[in-house]
Amino acid sequence: MLFHTMVGSNDIERSKRFYDTVLGTLGAGEGTRNIADSGHTRLIYNNGSGTNFIVSQPINDEPASVANGSTVAFSCNSPEQVKQLHDTAVAAGGTSIEAPPGPRETASMGTIELAYFRDPDGNKLCGIHFPA
Repeated sequence: MLFHTMVGSNDIERSKRFYDTVLGTLGAGEGTRNIADSGHTRLIYNNGSGTNFIVSQPINDEPASVANGSTVAFSCNSPEQVKQLHDTAVAAGGTSIEAPPGPRETASMGTIELAYFRDPDGNKLCGIHFPA
């Protein structure tokens, strides 16, 4: 259903270093630079199945800001990968938030593995794994 998810950045070079490192734990390659018609730089990360994650300088030239209530969740292959994604993000300049990485009991989905963190611009991100 989704084609892409985009977050804003106030420092595209810092974001490239962060996301190249963090998304590398999920097997994503380096972000591809794209210059929008407006002249603003975007970084495009493709997972190979047609869904893109994009980091962009805001095209209205206002500072990037986070959306209250928004989270971008990245699918992980295992509980270990959830923790690796989190720990890599923190080591690369992100901030751990909420509870430490680990299992969460949910009423509708059973036990899932989660880890929440913010990128250097404050965007809320999550690693998630649903056991088989």
